[in-house]
Amino acid sequence: MRQQDHHNRQRPRFGLSRRLGVLLTAALLTSSAAASGGAAEATTNSRGTPADTLVSTDSGAVRGTLTPDARLFQGIPYAAPPVGELRWASPQRAASWHGIRDATKPGNRCAQAEGLIDAPSTTEDCLYLNVTTPRDTGAHKLPVMVWIHGNGFISGAGSLYDAQQLANSGQVVVVSPNYRLGIFGFLAHPALDHGGARQLSGNFGLEDQQAALRWVQRNAAAFGGDPGNVTIFGESAGGTSVCSHLVAPGSAGLFDKAILQSAQCTGQKWSPGPPTWFPLPRSEREQNGLDVAAKVGCSDPRTAAACLRAKPTDELAKWSDVGVGSGPTVGGGVLPLSPDRAFATGRFRHVPIIQGTTRDEHRLFTAAIETATGQVTTPASYSQEIHTLFDQSDAERILARYPVERFRSAGEALSAVVTDWAWGCPVLDRDRALAAQAPLYAYEFADETAPWFSTLPKPNFPTGAFHGAELQYLFTDEQLPGPSTPAQEQLSATMMQYWTQFARTGNPNAPGQPRWQPFQNKDHVQSLDPSRIASADLAQEHQCAFWNSIGS
Repeated sequence: MRQQDHHNRQRPRFGLSRRLGVLLTAALLTSSAAASGGAAEATTNSRGTPADTLVSTDSGAVRGTLTPDARLFQGIPYAAPPVGELRWASPQRAASWHGIRDATKPGNRCAQAEGLIDAPSTTEDCLYLNVTTPRDTGAHKLPVMVWIHGNGFISGAGSLYDAQQLANSGQVVVVSPNYRLGIFGFLAHPALDHGGARQLSGNFGLEDQQAALRWVQRNAAAFGGDPGNVTIFGESAGGTSVCSHLVAPGSAGLFDKAILQSAQCTGQKWSPGPPTWFPLPRSEREQNGLDVAAKVGCSDPRTAAACLRAKPTDELAKWSDVGVGSGPTVGGGVLPLSPDRAFATGRFRHVPIIQGTTRDEHRLFTAAIETATGQVTTPASYSQEIHTLFDQSDAERILARYPVERFRSAGEALSAVVTDWAWGCPVLDRDRALAAQAPLYAYEFADETAPWFSTLPKPNFPTGAFHGAELQYLFTDEQLPGPSTPAQEQLSATMMQYWTQFARTGNPNAPGQPRWQPFQNKDHVQSLDPSRIASADLAQEHQCAFWNSIGS
């Protein structure tokens, strides 16, 4: 059972906010402190006694919770609160404490606006992380998996992902940090480029993630983990973060493997709407920052930094997804090179990688937009949207290729177009680029009956393997029911073994599991389907030959 966020009620981990229609319009759119030289080793044994809930970190001792399967340590500060003068400053080391700090509740969620089913948070004191280990860690150091949550860089929290089963079944340590979101984590503005910022502005959220990874290097051993065997993994905006860390100079040496789930790693826009969580050039991010600053009354460049820092949290949070939205800034600073350019030229960390998508990615976005707007996609609006997204000749070809009559609704037709165009085929291109330089295992999550949210109405088409559907097969979530059939439960167990075996060795294969072949530039990926785990031709399934001809 998941613990509640401290001061914030738990909400679903996907950013299904009323702002999603803006986000994807284009797609339709305290014992004493440990010595400063490093964390002290935890007292561990094989019996799983309450002594295992007391761990000494390099900032002080923490006491967590012992469950039947795991040890949970929640709300551990990994950086100082980014408030006052530290708003839009690079993360600073957390202060040490005396005595034993209670680590039985999650820390505050980072500041975020209210959404369709997301509660707001006005707390900027949020740089906390959670550690989940097996109940019995044993004598050997375990692989460490650092989970970077998604939600479009505007909402969410690490505590929304219960990793007890993943940690216990896979014998790994799972760390899930919060990081600054929206305008607080990704505002690029020239007035913020100096002072507390070690790098240029625009990537404070990525800097937070790097600070969490440095914390892992210093403290993983205290929780039974191996700081020399760290895997970063994330979904959606979390996957985009992983893309960025594969490229960012400051992330070098902080991880050994990477898993990208439904990531958007390129700067390509889904015109005409905002690119949301895409990495974008500094010129675009800075112009957006200047526009936002002017709108909140901070247009004078000489006083903009102080003016912005004086604004109330709730007033600023609502600007997180206007204009080009919130996401990584490319050019100088933390991310001097865009991930797509780095992947194409081989200038990224050549570590073992898992990368994949879901088969029906965009059905979630279509459903959420229809719920938020109260407008169901019709054949007429489907045609209009295709003509908005593409030029006249391409639009007619697409409508002929994806005629609305072939689908159960116009919403499903629109979802199919955007899924193939913006998800399935781009990830295949990225598979090829990554596999040319690094060991790569590619997948597509394909459970067409994946359980849907308990808090979001179902659309008038089957939800299929929607964006984020695979997460309930790796984590426990109150908003997503989780696997409900024996076949789905078996798929969940297989996926957990794949993910954790990869974290252990860089290869997801283990005895007794369906064989997962490395990607070899032949368009085939591992299809994660409860009825049959086997190879699937991604190019054929998503009609990539056709899409390669669009716009040419």
